[in-house]
Amino acid sequence: MAIDRVDAEYREILQQIPMLQLTAGTLGEARSAMVDMFINLLPSSDASPVRPRLISGAPLILFEPAIRSGGLRAAILYIHSGGFVMGSAAMMNGYCGRLADELGVVVVSVDYRLAPETPFPGPLEDCYDGLKWLFDSADELNVDTGRVAVMGDSGGGGLAAALCLLARDRGGPQPSVQLLMYPMLDCRAGAAQEPSPNPFTGDFLWTRSMNQFGWNAMRGEQELTAEQLGYFSPSLAQDFSSLPAAFIGVGTLDLFVDECLAFGHALVRAGVPVELRTYPGCFHGFDRLPGTLSESFERDLFAAIRRFLQLGPRDQAASQTVQTHANDRKEGE
Repeated sequence: MAIDRVDAEYREILQQIPMLQLTAGTLGEARSAMVDMFINLLPSSDASPVRPRLISGAPLILFEPAIRSGGLRAAILYIHSGGFVMGSAAMMNGYCGRLADELGVVVVSVDYRLAPETPFPGPLEDCYDGLKWLFDSADELNVDTGRVAVMGDSGGGGLAAALCLLARDRGGPQPSVQLLMYPMLDCRAGAAQEPSPNPFTGDFLWTRSMNQFGWNAMRGEQELTAEQLGYFSPSLAQDFSSLPAAFIGVGTLDLFVDECLAFGHALVRAGVPVELRTYPGCFHGFDRLPGTLSESFERDLFAAIRRFLQLGPRDQAASQTVQTHANDRKEGE
């Protein structure tokens, strides 16, 4: 049975999570169900205060650490999940607040437009506009533009990878690291053109049929040119050189594991520093559920952020102060 391949710690809670059905007729229901799932089933991110600020005139939400350091701060542009067709920036407010406070960084979360209402390249252009805003506002935000990461999970991870390609090719603002959490990279996964279907992946939470719905919605009715293809589906890019250093994390049962491995290999072959980690017996989005391997994933991710963004003593002192305050609150409850 497929469930027997899942790490034992996650089996019971996994079976309690309803499988979303993605069709044109059920998309509205699926969007609501995803938000409910994040609110009701996933562990809350209330270890630190959340102070989101909606940027007027732009689909961005800004988070600043509760404790401000004296020097320039690193920053993260966060791109939410949802297979290009679901989710919202607000859904991740708690998580983005934690990133800001625990790491002592500025976080800008992009509320990009969703497909199919806005197909490619609309969502990617929204992310690019968010990156430009972050760099243009660096002086106001006290941000070091040499220490900016783009970060995303699932569909957001795919957009983060595409954003790095687009920024490189346009000569625009250049992030220094891409943090890709089980990114959605290859439009062929689940289609007849899938390079090498893995019989052990795609059974839980994000299936091949759901994946193709997301990619088809993103493509819309348009024919993509050869020049557009890599920005649409980063696995199909022709040139991986001069891209930011990368962290890639994915479960071995995730539909995306093979494309993540291939993408990491392509980056390595292009001379890009890559940390790629797989988590045995883990499915798509496992890290949002309580469990030992979820804790391992977060430790690995946060360690990579600290290393790649060169978070120094001032940043860490601020984040330690925030964590101490959070622990004090918990003990007083």
